[in-house]
Amino acid sequence: MQNLRPPCDLSFKNTKQGFKHLSNKQLRAALRLFRLINIRLLANAGPWLTNVALGLGLPINSLIKNTIFKQFCGGETIEDSTKTILKLQANGVGSILDYAVEGAKREEMFDDTAKQIMACIDKAVAMPDAVPFCVFKITGLARFSLLEKIANGAVLKAYEKLEWDKALVRINQICEKAFVCHQMVMVDAEESWIQPAIDDIVMVMMRKYNQQKAIVYNTYQLYRTNKLEALIADVTRAYTANFVLGAKLVRGAYMEKERKRALRYNYPSPIHADKASTDRDFNAAAAFCLDNLDKVAMVLATHNEESCRFLAEKMEQQKVDRKHPRIYFAQLLGMSDHITFNLAHCNFNVNKYVPYGPVKEVLPYLFRRAKENTSIAGQVGRELKLIKQEQQRRKVEGHLLT
Repeated sequence: MQNLRPPCDLSFKNTKQGFKHLSNKQLRAALRLFRLINIRLLANAGPWLTNVALGLGLPINSLIKNTIFKQFCGGETIEDSTKTILKLQANGVGSILDYAVEGAKREEMFDDTAKQIMACIDKAVAMPDAVPFCVFKITGLARFSLLEKIANGAVLKAYEKLEWDKALVRINQICEKAFVCHQMVMVDAEESWIQPAIDDIVMVMMRKYNQQKAIVYNTYQLYRTNKLEALIADVTRAYTANFVLGAKLVRGAYMEKERKRALRYNYPSPIHADKASTDRDFNAAAAFCLDNLDKVAMVLATHNEESCRFLAEKMEQQKVDRKHPRIYFAQLLGMSDHITFNLAHCNFNVNKYVPYGPVKEVLPYLFRRAKENTSIAGQVGRELKLIKQEQQRRKVEGHLLT
């Protein structure tokens, strides 16, 4: 059994280890920001207020860049993100590069996004020990409404077929480049009414490029009632067709939107009725992947302490190497550092999502994250509590300068 000693504290209460990468100044800035995010009204009204401010010519760009952008993004360009990547690497944490521009609608924008994703791959190749993954969204490469038609089995018009063919070329170019470069790429999950189209094309890419190892990863949102079953079925396909299934496990990011749409169109909500059911399926999915590592590579992407502890303890019990090349943990940059850096200290494979992009273009991503955080019970409150604990610890030990 390798890399399993010394014994590891998986309580995630060690704030000294969790925040060692932050200076006193950075810790205070994080405290101020999470206090603002904790105000639900401000988080919900943020996009509207920002659009008004931009329309009036107010210097909102610099304000956002020095607050929420600085906390949750690596920079405006890949090169801007290098400092963040190196800092994470110095603390035993990898980076997942994410070009976080959302809402593209024109062909030239899709082409530009594809170029950015391939540039991410080049950056990862140049920093192989620091950037294990790149990530992208299919809606960055194809129109949302087109994906919706494909997911629903609608007949495409001639121009739509041409449009979809172009999207498929972009997706294949990215996955082929990743394959040639031996670079892992993850495809994010999206809304349930377009997800079937995404699942189908990612499965094609995995069958094509994951013959020897997991290059392409799909994302399974376990807050959906059918995703544990879908994961098990996909693993069966991997055994049958002899490829490695790449599986990123998440709880989900569109809960409120999904439930509202189900109510509006009068169909059963695809989301579990309660958190306990989601937690049950998420941990069951993690255990299932762990039991099938010969045909599964997994990324446990969560801020949930219990689930991280669950998988880590399962690995210890089954004598699985903490640095097993098919097991990664992941959290977002600027959040749940107490999980990330304590896992890294224990020598597990752990990464941070490092989004980047022009400030104005990344705003939809940033405000979506802020809104999600306020909707997750205790998430921001936990961040605030831990930061205050670390400030108190530094003060007692004489490391907090006033």
